[in-house]
Amino acid sequence: AEAAPELSYREQLEHLNPIAQPLASRKLTRKLYKCIRKAAKHKQIRRGVKEVQKFINKGEKGITVLAGDTLPIDVYCHIPIMCEDRNLPYAYVPSKSDLGAAAGSKRPTCVILLKPHEEYQEAYDECLGEVEALPLPL
Repeated sequence: AEAAPELSYREQLEHLNPIAQPLASRKLTRKLYKCIRKAAKHKQIRRGVKEVQKFINKGEKGITVLAGDTLPIDVYCHIPIMCEDRNLPYAYVPSKSDLGAAAGSKRPTCVILLKPHEEYQEAYDECLGEVEALPLPL
C-alpha cells in the first residue's frame, strides 16, 4: 500500500470540521508539530481523548492541540470546553495524521496535551504565546 501524498496546509483546510476554531496558522502549526516532536522524545505528551481528558481533570497544565479534521466531532467536542473552564490554551491544527506523526505514532490522533519541560522550554513558550494570542470562538 502506498502512503497517501502529503497534503499542503491549504489542501488540509478543505477537510476541517465546523468546530475547528481557533485554528493555528501554517507557521504556528509547524511550530506546534516541532514542539510536539521534542516533547514526545522526552515523554512529555498525553495523546488521545481519554488520556488528555483524564489529565486535564487532574489539573495538568499544558497546550492542548486538537486535530481539525476529526469526524464525528462528538468524540472530542467537550475538550475545548474543559480547557476553557481551566484556562488552558488550546488550538486546532488541520490534520490528525500529521498530529499523530509529530507525536511519533503511526496512527492519527485527534488530541494531544503538550506539557512544558526545560529541554524545549523556549519552543514551548513561543507556541504558548502564539496560541494564547489566538481569538477564542464565541
